[in-house]
Amino acid sequence: MPDRDPDALLADLDPAQREAVLITSGSLCILAGAGSGKTRVISRRVAYALATAVVRPRDVLVVTFTDKAAGEMRSRLAALGQPGVAASTFHAAALRQLRHFWPRVHGSDPPSILDSKVPILAPLAAGLPGGYRFLAVRDLAGEIEWAKARRIRPNEYEMRAIADDRGASLPPDLMANLYRRYEAAKARAGRIDFEDMLELTIGLIETDAAIAAEVRDRYRWFSVDEYQDTNPLQAALLDAWLGGREDLAVVGDEDQTIYTFTGASSDYLIGFEARYPSARVVRLETNYRSTPEVLALANRVLAAGRAAPDERLPGVAPRPPKRLVTSLASGPAPEIGGFATDEAELAGVTEAIRALVRNGTAHGATAILVRTNAQLPAIEAALGAAGVPFHVRGERFFTRPEVHRALRVAGTLARTDTDDPLPVRLAAAFERELGVRRDTIPDGEAAAERHGAVVTLLELAEDLSRTDPAADVTAFLAEVERRAEVEAGGTATGVELLTYHRAKGLEWDAVFLPALEEGTLPIRQSTAPNELAEERRLLYVGITRARRYLWLSWATTRMAATGRGGRRRRSRFLDGLVPPSARRVAVAETAGAGAGRQSTARVDPADRSPLSNALRAWRTARARADAVAPFIVFHDSTIEAIAASRPRSIAELRRVPGVGPMKLDRYGEEIIGVVVSQS
Repeated sequence: MPDRDPDALLADLDPAQREAVLITSGSLCILAGAGSGKTRVISRRVAYALATAVVRPRDVLVVTFTDKAAGEMRSRLAALGQPGVAASTFHAAALRQLRHFWPRVHGSDPPSILDSKVPILAPLAAGLPGGYRFLAVRDLAGEIEWAKARRIRPNEYEMRAIADDRGASLPPDLMANLYRRYEAAKARAGRIDFEDMLELTIGLIETDAAIAAEVRDRYRWFSVDEYQDTNPLQAALLDAWLGGREDLAVVGDEDQTIYTFTGASSDYLIGFEARYPSARVVRLETNYRSTPEVLALANRVLAAGRAAPDERLPGVAPRPPKRLVTSLASGPAPEIGGFATDEAELAGVTEAIRALVRNGTAHGATAILVRTNAQLPAIEAALGAAGVPFHVRGERFFTRPEVHRALRVAGTLARTDTDDPLPVRLAAAFERELGVRRDTIPDGEAAAERHGAVVTLLELAEDLSRTDPAADVTAFLAEVERRAEVEAGGTATGVELLTYHRAKGLEWDAVFLPALEEGTLPIRQSTAPNELAEERRLLYVGITRARRYLWLSWATTRMAATGRGGRRRRSRFLDGLVPPSARRVAVAETAGAGAGRQSTARVDPADRSPLSNALRAWRTARARADAVAPFIVFHDSTIEAIAASRPRSIAELRRVPGVGPMKLDRYGEEIIGVVVSQS
């Protein structure tokens, strides 16, 4: 007996969503662009199949990327009148099956599961030769996880690492030996890790016909979310569950593939039709999250990536363009611009957040996304000094293991007496005890980020020394403790601070993307075409988190967490993103006094009206007072739009394209004054 009228499940869907929901048998590939309602489609499709008696609740397994997503899916299905449908991650489903079948085969409970590889791996890593003993154990664990996710065994690792040019922090032969020793030590301890859960479950299904029959009788109808992030180990488990059947629906977006460093591959999504020739494909291309202005920028980022020669794999033709369309009304133009220094950039960000709040955007509806965790302390300090509430979503900087280890090293210095300056003492100790040299950045993204975290502590010491030249190690540790307390005590309703990777699947009214510079995004370690393409996809994911307000910025002078100071160059991903003027234009690289370079448009001076010239004069004076480039105040196209519409009130100015609430709050009265003076 159906729990709900099936037609009611279709009533509020668009044509593409409806098409996907109505396909309730066979193989189906749903290509779901950002903000296109994929979670709604997945849940409605499951509910519709159940309501029309295509399947029974016990037949269904919905696989999600995270436990949180699984919980949300169960809640949605319950709200649709279908409680009790199984929704879980690959690991959670495998663990249930392992616990159920292992005693039948082995006569005992399954081995206990390691929460982390570190307890087994750390003693082995301590015996590595030379400077390799300084490598972070988490980096080594990550390399083992990469191998196991790709089903690469210890005796295969060296050859595969060389073939894939892994660039890991440990040479392939040493890593292969460490991997082999880890597996042996784990077996002696009678433990298994998270990858083993999947591998052992696959083994039980593939080697025991009775188990295979029971599993395949239990689950007959599958739906897999975030399919672009599936790795070979997960794909093998899915194949074992299916057993050659084709009642499989996958949902994904190739342009949101950002986890290849873990072993994930979008090849499964891209090649779905080749593996399932009878598969039907539905494209969800209507975005219900972002304004046309935000979405237009996201589309241009994708289009530029498809055309970029340095992001194309050799012999692979450019993919056809994908353009999402929005269902929402127009909103403010994205803010895109550079600043003279990182301090000026953060001041601009905090002032923009204040303006948004004054105009009704809650702190909690705002997010600042960063490429690496080591970028967080400077942002936390700037927001704290400005009185802007915030909280860190995910792993906090001051809780990271490498930060704790560095602070323990610093603590030993407090017991010794010397006249050397604080940063000098810390730099020497970090090099001696941790193998961290500020100007020597290790290969590999994870290793470089951990290096950057320790260098960030040196930068905090330098900041403290500038404020108090007599500051010692005790004062430094006290300052770190104060900052850690502020970070941990953030309010849940504050501005959210997190990395691009953690932001996937989330959305906010306002999103800030600072530090868009070469070496940061794309990160310095990304040089190969596939790596650069993934860095661009990170920016795309960041942009498409914004519902209405979007800020992209960079600084031309920055002391980065990587230890590289001096001049910076804006990210190549920003090239060509500033819309040209609608009038006669000549795109040129311009720079304000000491500010970042910005691609902007110039109107022929002969075509300017007296009001346009007056507005430009005001803009120059205001930019000088704010120590920013003129285009940060207003782009040329916006100046011309104001001059053309001649607004005489805030209400009229609000309707001018390019004048968002932040600009209106900061410059509105001054602009009206200029217009009135020229009447």
